[in-house]
Amino acid sequence: MKKKWTLYLIQHSHTDIGYTDRQEKIERYHVDYIKSVIDILDAARNGSKKEWEGYKWTCENFWQVENFLENGNEEYKRKFTKYVKEGLIDISLTYLNMTELVDNEILDQKFQKGRDYAETNQLDLNSAMTADINGFSWGYAETMYKNGIVNLFSCLHTHHGMFPLYKKQQPFWWETPKSNKVLVWNGDHYQIGNDFMLIPNSYRMDQGAVVVTKPDQMDIAEERIFGYVKDLEAENYPFDFIPNMISGIVTDNAPPNPRLIESIHQWNEKHGEQVEIALITLNEFFRILRNKDLDIPTYSGDWTDWWADGVGSTPAPTKIYRDAQRKYHLSKKLDPKSELGKHLFLQEAENQLMMYAEHTWGYASSVSEPWNTLVNDLDYRKAAYAISANRLISKNLDEVLSNLGEVSQQTDREKYFKVVNPHENRVTDFTSVQIKHWEHIDGTYLAWDRENYVEVVDCKTNEVLDCQLTSIPSGDLIEFAITLDPKEERIVKLQRGEAPKQKMVENHAHIGTDRVEDLAAYPGYEEIANTHMIETNAYKITFNDTTGIESFVEKQSGKELIHPDAPYAPFAGVYEKTPIQTDACTERRLMGRNRKGRLTERHPASLKNIKIVKDGPLFISVKMDFELAGTEMYTVFLKIYKHVPKINVNVRIQKQNEWAPENLYIPLPFSLGEASELFVEKTGTVFRPAIDQLPGTNIEFYLLQNGLAFKDEEQALLVAIKDTPLMTLGTLDHHKIELCNENTYKKNKDLVYSWVMNNYWETNFKVDLSGFYEFDYQLYFVSEKQGAEQLLERCQELNEGLVAFPVNPE
Repeated sequence: MKKKWTLYLIQHSHTDIGYTDRQEKIERYHVDYIKSVIDILDAARNGSKKEWEGYKWTCENFWQVENFLENGNEEYKRKFTKYVKEGLIDISLTYLNMTELVDNEILDQKFQKGRDYAETNQLDLNSAMTADINGFSWGYAETMYKNGIVNLFSCLHTHHGMFPLYKKQQPFWWETPKSNKVLVWNGDHYQIGNDFMLIPNSYRMDQGAVVVTKPDQMDIAEERIFGYVKDLEAENYPFDFIPNMISGIVTDNAPPNPRLIESIHQWNEKHGEQVEIALITLNEFFRILRNKDLDIPTYSGDWTDWWADGVGSTPAPTKIYRDAQRKYHLSKKLDPKSELGKHLFLQEAENQLMMYAEHTWGYASSVSEPWNTLVNDLDYRKAAYAISANRLISKNLDEVLSNLGEVSQQTDREKYFKVVNPHENRVTDFTSVQIKHWEHIDGTYLAWDRENYVEVVDCKTNEVLDCQLTSIPSGDLIEFAITLDPKEERIVKLQRGEAPKQKMVENHAHIGTDRVEDLAAYPGYEEIANTHMIETNAYKITFNDTTGIESFVEKQSGKELIHPDAPYAPFAGVYEKTPIQTDACTERRLMGRNRKGRLTERHPASLKNIKIVKDGPLFISVKMDFELAGTEMYTVFLKIYKHVPKINVNVRIQKQNEWAPENLYIPLPFSLGEASELFVEKTGTVFRPAIDQLPGTNIEFYLLQNGLAFKDEEQALLVAIKDTPLMTLGTLDHHKIELCNENTYKKNKDLVYSWVMNNYWETNFKVDLSGFYEFDYQLYFVSEKQGAEQLLERCQELNEGLVAFPVNPE
């Protein structure tokens, strides 16, 4: 050997909530593990187990600690704090291993819990570790730094993923969006230390399980550790130390194992002069690292998560989750001081939202045994987090609105409504109120007399606002436009209006006695909306008989907004299925980072029928029925507003059941031309995909918060995405996977797809995607120059909307 080595080992238990057992059982496990660690340390200290002296343990996240503090007795809690102060137990201050589904406000709330605990108990904690997951939003770095987490040890899992910077086991400074810096150790797999056989019955990642007896254990450890070091030397590894994580046994949610420290003592007595092994903690490692004189490079940008796509296997509860997120933000905006709602509802909703966004997406045999009771049990439990979050935050929002004047259903109520702009910006938008079938307006029942009309009156200005009615199962939806300043409230009233006078005769040529309106425009006649072309103040939209939307022109600039290379029409679905040639699990494993096989069968939607559903003063509704493989129904509704540059898109799907790997995409093939750049919003950050990223990171797909923007210097097309947060970038074909580098900026201008469903993972994704779904999008063209952050904030405003509710004003 060329030098003496130090092998640093950090023992922890990887938290995977719902992969190896029931979620509540795993919570109990981790509470008991911390108790076991305290018992181990007590035994080492009182001399009953002197061979355990030097044992140390790192709690992988604060969630483990929080549950322990809620369930441990006072003696255990006192000893826990004592051992943390002594450096024998350590705490990673991240809350859980998350997907990027979590939004930054809730992430910040949870990070604050760990920081508050550390400060309350005067604990010198400033580090975090994450295990398994393959990336973190750029905003994650900023939120860590804000909460005093200045060190991050990443031990990711390259199954269907990859580490950044093209090389692992190296440090770098991660520069945050606000130019702060977090020191990162870009580490290896979170159980790589188990390869060394310092703990019996471990196994090597690439060779399967190896059962050994105690006498043989050290022989295998010597072979593996010395071989590991020689490989590093052959690669010209620049350091004389190497840190690795290790579990008590080779499984997620593993118990602590003091056998490790016994083996370390034995090893160091025999080989310590060549390779010394030190069992340390997370914060201890970063103190060591920061005291070394090393030339550490700095990188900035998004660390895009390869494992963000699990949400695509549960589109129904994810939609419920996203609705809960919007209600959470509306609650905070309408009640910033938490005086109108109920704090307990809000707090528990935060917990449930966090648990759904945690990275585990099903039981370990979800694909191999989709009929298994435990598989389905854990699937429903996972969905229950989203459902409970939505129920709780809905109750909180109801409390807030009640305190703002909302009234329950009443007979013979005068139809006053309060409209609130909860946002920080002046907003002009559409909102709606409902009239039930049994309610009347000035003695008129809309549900029973379709010839009656209704007016919406702004009680502040006495202006009659344009409105349009849509029938809904319980009555009518009355939609109208209004402009409100930031946080402004306005009262409107519904009243009976006069029906427009009908012409007795129209002499110009536009409709025959067959009642078919199919004549093109001519001088003196303005063409009405039809299934070939629709023109509004903002857009000119042309339809193809078999594909759907063929052209989408913004009239003021004259720009064609559909990407010139688009193979599929906007919102016309694309379905993929990879035939199973091996078995359901192996076929998926072999997909690697493509999320599909080479022989994937791809089917675009084919338009079967198109019709104008409604043409009123505010908007034109278009219904397009498509035929699409893998579905029984694929229908797209366009609500094209006449006087503002806004289009609501509603996609309804009846999905068939399929065990084979499959994907369903909704094309978003938009562009503003050569100067166009794509910006997206993820947790706590706005950035340009394939440009503003760490080198070597994923540029295949992204998990968004509120939407994306196609932007040039002067204008932008916004796509606000309500329900389904995944998007893919580039070709749908099976291909060699390119990692982010200085040349991938070209991909930023590539084709975008909303990735609404997938079931490709071979272990724990939900394979059955069947059912009825509804996904909502909004297109909005911004003609004035705005920054990317401002544009993506507008996406949030579009998704959350204005708030309207019934009131009885004094």
